[in-house]
Amino acid sequence: MPELPEVEVVRLGIADHVVGRTITGVTVHDVRSLRRHLPGPADFAHRLEGRTVVGAARRGKYLWMELDQGDAVLCHLGMSGQFLISEAAAPPPRHLRIALALDDGRELRFADQRIFGGMVFSEDGAELPPEIAHIARDPLDPLFDPAEFTARIRRRQTGVKRAILDQTLISGVGNIYADEALWRTPLHYARNTRHLRTREIEGLLTHIGEVMQEALEQGGTSFDALYVNVNGNSGYFDRSLQAYGQEGEPCQRCGTPIRRDAFMNRSSFWCPTCQPRPRSGKF
Repeated sequence: MPELPEVEVVRLGIADHVVGRTITGVTVHDVRSLRRHLPGPADFAHRLEGRTVVGAARRGKYLWMELDQGDAVLCHLGMSGQFLISEAAAPPPRHLRIALALDDGRELRFADQRIFGGMVFSEDGAELPPEIAHIARDPLDPLFDPAEFTARIRRRQTGVKRAILDQTLISGVGNIYADEALWRTPLHYARNTRHLRTREIEGLLTHIGEVMQEALEQGGTSFDALYVNVNGNSGYFDRSLQAYGQEGEPCQRCGTPIRRDAFMNRSSFWCPTCQPRPRSGKF
């Protein structure tokens, strides 16, 4: 699933190509991508046609297009969602679900192979769609409060990776960047948050921000063609990964082979030497 850097790359593309444009038409090719818009596709089209996109914003893994008059279109990429900017006459991409015609003759196209993502009209949602008001700020947000994060994570009693994957505590972190930040800190993914020292929390937060910023500068992480920016280009941060997906490869710090454990129907990648498993009383 795209994480914060990938979603931010898409947001920047929308900001460059769509902000300032008026939506002249809406074509819904698959109603499943509007399942969260309960009034249905005709209502969705009616609410968007003739509206001007005045901004593009993001919180965590969600992004939204701010519309004139204070409304918004809230979007989530799910596992495989893509926003592509194309000439209206260009052949449609595979798995095209929704197309927004723009007043410059181009279209903003939403393609989604697995249909876990989608769009919804958010009334009065330009500043922050109420549908995602429960989502915490992310480390790249200028208003993110490190002291509040430290206090909240200390009140938890769970594994540190579980905590930083909780989007109500800190948003935008997914499996890839969690493993990378934990390797850099270094911390084992199962360390209990109650036992974390202040310097460990501060170090983890610093590394979460750094790894996301580095990934953003490289266009995000692309393992296949499912994640691309609005021009159809892939990111290349996968070449810089030091833990995630590196099972059996030597740790770049100590040389110990990276290990993979099953974790929450996913995987955790970690170094047994640099990130020792906590003793039973520290879980």
